[in-house]
Amino acid sequence: MAHAENEVVINRSAADVYAYLADGLNDTHWRQGVKSIALKSGTPGEKGAVYSQTLSGPGGRDIPGDFEITEAVPGRELRFQVTAGPARPAGVFTLTAEEKGTRVRFSLDLAPKGLMRLAGPMINRTLRSEVAQLDRLKTELEGNARA
Repeated sequence: MAHAENEVVINRSAADVYAYLADGLNDTHWRQGVKSIALKSGTPGEKGAVYSQTLSGPGGRDIPGDFEITEAVPGRELRFQVTAGPARPAGVFTLTAEEKGTRVRFSLDLAPKGLMRLAGPMINRTLRSEVAQLDRLKTELEGNARA
């Protein structure tokens, strides 16, 4: 099982951070590699919402990365499962209110199957790179009035 996690404290309320994360359309503002995203079905931020996204893959080629929100607890937790593409990790954002903002923990887990197990080091590197983008989320939310 490949696993990566990261956390930051964002100087915004848990409700604000959750609302921003729960709307997958915001991903293009803070996640490098997301070329396009659209709500495919459901209600943004609610369990069952499905997003269709195109990611920049190896060599710059487009790869699908559709995901579904599998659990939504406003202000506290947002879980998702990638449902399309070569890698299909499960992820969770856990939010904890603190005196000076919100602690956000982002973790990703992937159980590679078949030949994908041979790509273990590349998978771990990709997962670490993805969770490291919390720093970009922090910058976006602390410096952007629209968030």
